[in-house]
Amino acid sequence: MRPFARLAAAAAVSTLALTGCGSASEPSPPTGVDQLVVPTPTLDPADFVAAIDNPWLPLAVGNEWRYADPAGGRTVTVTVLDEPREIQGVTGTAVRTTTTDVGSAADEQTIDWYAQDDDGNVWLLGEGGSWEAGVDGAESGLAMPAEPRVGDGWRKEYAEGVAEDQVLVIDREGSASVPYDDLTDLLETEDTSALDPGVVERRLYARGIGLVRAQTVAGGDELLELVAFSED
Repeated sequence: MRPFARLAAAAAVSTLALTGCGSASEPSPPTGVDQLVVPTPTLDPADFVAAIDNPWLPLAVGNEWRYADPAGGRTVTVTVLDEPREIQGVTGTAVRTTTTDVGSAADEQTIDWYAQDDDGNVWLLGEGGSWEAGVDGAESGLAMPAEPRVGDGWRKEYAEGVAEDQVLVIDREGSASVPYDDLTDLLETEDTSALDPGVVERRLYARGIGLVRAQTVAGGDELLELVAFSED
């Protein structure tokens, strides 16, 4: 797991045909999200919409977020691109993350693909150069549910040995003072990965903005805060 990379118990699905069958991975602990199987081995294009307007993860083309390490060692820029990609028949929205470290000879760039279903849940479909849903057993995970609740937990991605991030909602009334603004009523999550045992990251999301802070609270000391947010 790494900051700003690309932010269920199996239940019978009603209108959503996101279940598939024979998933190679275990269902997401600890509580899951109602009526969803996470991660899902197959996606039904009929369940997805064109826009990603989830208030906690608004990924409209042209939106851009700039983050910085208060110590001055790193900046991260996240941009929603007009470069769609079809994954398992679903049109994914491309999100580019550019990381600049002081003293580094070159920036690091990654592209992730997201899509929103017709209930408002946002799915992570893949990360360029790392994994893609439907390829080599990789499965789409949940980036953000439509209505996250304290205690909800899910897999954000699943590619065995490559990408195994998990998310747990721990608060809906968080607050933070970041360079962008003083913010309240924040969604707070705890992000972990089976591939990085002992590493725990806390993330804070503001409604209508998205991610505003990511801090490693165990197994490291990384901190990134929102400096600027612009909408196209």
